[in-house]
Amino acid sequence: GFYARDAGVAHRKNLGLLRKIICQESTKFKNVWTTHSASPIAYERGRIYLDNYQCCISSIAQEPRILYQKPKCSKSEKIEDALLLECPLGEMLPSPSDYKSSLIVLTVQNWLLRLSADSGEILEKIYLAGSCCKFRYLSWDTPQEVMVVKSAQNKLPAAARQAGIQQSVLFYLAVFQVLPLSFIGMLEINKKIFGNSVTDVAISNRILIVMYSMGLVRLYNFQAILEQFMEQPLDLGREFNWNGQVGVVGKYPFGLPCNIKITDTPPLLFEASSLENAFQIGGYPWHYIITPNKKKHKGVFHICSLKDNALAKNGIQDMKCCSLEPDWIYFHPDMSGRIIHVGPNLIKVLKLKEVKNNTDQMEIAEDFTIVANRENCVNNAVTVTASGRVVKKRFNLLDDDPEQETFKIVDYEDELDLLSTVAVTQIGADGKAHLDFHCNEHGILLKSIPLLESWDVTYSHEVYFDKDLVLHIEQKPNRRFSCYVYQMVCDTAKDDEFLPVSRVRSCSV
Repeated sequence: GFYARDAGVAHRKNLGLLRKIICQESTKFKNVWTTHSASPIAYERGRIYLDNYQCCISSIAQEPRILYQKPKCSKSEKIEDALLLECPLGEMLPSPSDYKSSLIVLTVQNWLLRLSADSGEILEKIYLAGSCCKFRYLSWDTPQEVMVVKSAQNKLPAAARQAGIQQSVLFYLAVFQVLPLSFIGMLEINKKIFGNSVTDVAISNRILIVMYSMGLVRLYNFQAILEQFMEQPLDLGREFNWNGQVGVVGKYPFGLPCNIKITDTPPLLFEASSLENAFQIGGYPWHYIITPNKKKHKGVFHICSLKDNALAKNGIQDMKCCSLEPDWIYFHPDMSGRIIHVGPNLIKVLKLKEVKNNTDQMEIAEDFTIVANRENCVNNAVTVTASGRVVKKRFNLLDDDPEQETFKIVDYEDELDLLSTVAVTQIGADGKAHLDFHCNEHGILLKSIPLLESWDVTYSHEVYFDKDLVLHIEQKPNRRFSCYVYQMVCDTAKDDEFLPVSRVRSCSV
């Protein structure tokens, strides 16, 4: 904010107070609610979704409560994917409902619905296309501004392939401006233009990203594609004649015309070859991270300048860890330009800085490291022979041996500027996990929260830290899901009772 009394200043002060309360020793996180489900559980900013988004539970209350429960839907109405929309600040919107949070969902039958996040009421309804393509994925091009709906990869039935029928269109992408929801355009990814070996495609930050089976990644300017290949802009709800078919844009059965026809290969911005198409851009000045496109280089990361492809000094990062699960690396989401490299027992936060006496070259330097709490020891396997002689054989444990504390999740809470880590130790069937909060600037450990439920490292886990809430979603075999909710409470120290968060907020703000 620009003024001493504006909402931004007050909000930042409140978040600063909340961070201090969270990190103080007397503050605890209490397991207040647990549920189990036979279908996937999703979480979005204080809302827990069960039964394929039919049931919405608010996790903000002192004890989670149901916001709405919709009737059980048919298989044709099943939701494939969802995104939470939140009102943009400082903009005039056409409808009062636009100022409240809403959920965009994509159904099996190619309907795009905007639902009220508080009631589940349908606010808008758009029909995408007929059976010619199957839309399945929602993603952000620009968060809370531009949304992309992507189809599954088009594949002909076996009988059609045997008959010699050719399928040239691989993917469809529909792009929308959100709040108010408006149609930008639909385009197809055609093998005649982009090649036969395309495996996936995405739009992010106004860049069209095309991935190939041989590990190649190509980037194109999506804005330039719009300007060059847009046949005609179309408005939702407008009656239109398209190739002899008359209908209403976004209504059944007309849907959305493919009004962006790429007839020639767009100008290439950049291309790189990387193992498993792993490619990231970030940092300042701009750099990218790849793994050389050979299996022997798995776990080796090269950090190069986007300007001239030059490898940064110390730009080859290799933890040389011997583990079942690979280490991973990514640009820090705090927009600082730093890089987070996570291994089984070590988290490195790296930064880009100019090489001394050479302002044209950048080097990778360690900002700080976080080390797992474990003993670096070599186990002895003891064998007793038939004659009673004791034989000791030395061997090294894997770096992610479950009996040693191992990092499983690293995340960033942007509103509180805290780096969170989940570390797990499993002995036999019993696994213990704890969530730690670290200073994002220096890596200092500020708070450790034990997770009470047993943690099996062979299951799939998600942990969300959202201000004063910790939420753990676990997927067990045979599609059994569990959700554990922890909320912040403060010890009053007088009678050893806990003060609920709602009262803490009213006292401190």
